[in-house]
Amino acid sequence: MTFMPLGISYLFAKFFFVMIYYVFPYRKKVVIKNIENSFPKLSPKEQTRIAKRFYHYFTELLAEAIKNLSISEKQLKKRMTVRNIALMDKLYAEGKDVLLLSSHFNNWEMLITAQALLFKHKAIGIGTPLSDKFWDKKINERRERFGMTVVNANNYKKVLSTYQNEPTATLILGDQSAGKEENCNWTDFLNQETAFFFGAEILANQTDSAVVYASIQRVKRGHYELVLTELSSDPKKEDYSAIINKYIQTLEQDILKNPHAWLWSHKRWKKDIPKDIELLKKRHQERFNEKFRKLSDPVEL
Repeated sequence: MTFMPLGISYLFAKFFFVMIYYVFPYRKKVVIKNIENSFPKLSPKEQTRIAKRFYHYFTELLAEAIKNLSISEKQLKKRMTVRNIALMDKLYAEGKDVLLLSSHFNNWEMLITAQALLFKHKAIGIGTPLSDKFWDKKINERRERFGMTVVNANNYKKVLSTYQNEPTATLILGDQSAGKEENCNWTDFLNQETAFFFGAEILANQTDSAVVYASIQRVKRGHYELVLTELSSDPKKEDYSAIINKYIQTLEQDILKNPHAWLWSHKRWKKDIPKDIELLKKRHQERFNEKFRKLSDPVEL
């Protein structure tokens, strides 16, 4: 299927939609619950409409993801473009490393594969390995074929250290499920208290990288455009959680504009809200300030 023309693959996607929406529902309870909690003011009919449109779009993304495994460099450059490339060119000319924050919104797999073709920076992607080592290796080989280097939480520091003389752009999909409760950034997102992975904020401060939000916008079927927004040019001068909160707000606006294009099947809110959440927030801020700001007193929450 990866060598089929996308037009034919989209026909299979229609059949697959029927299967995962009506016949063998794929995480339908998760999708419906996520949408209900995120859009409580919408009627059940409107919530169902978003869910159904999501499944339609999700099956098309699967078709595109399969095609992405074999797509040519020429075709990939046509299908993934950048609106305001001047921002990244400027940062590269300054010798500035970049932390590129994006999300599971529209075709993130195409961004992963195309990143090395889009920017002058050395492309690095931090991701969560698949449980199946065979498929994890095979998929990452395809992701890396145009110059991307895929790393994970266990080896990203070692990999980044090898590019001291070359500006890097490190991609993180920041809407993945967070880790331990005490290490999360808890904030309001889509009308509910949400735990966000804080690693991007820490990495930005560790490496003194500029932070850029890469919004993946659909131009037409199978074609996407990156819209770049600089969240911080000097992370060490930012207040605690300022970067991650800017990211969250910008991502939320993207989702509100096109709710069907986000990955609602992801178990984003599987964590229970801690009873001592305010204490966790305070301690998290204190640890961050002690490590990166050397402040004696935390800012009032």
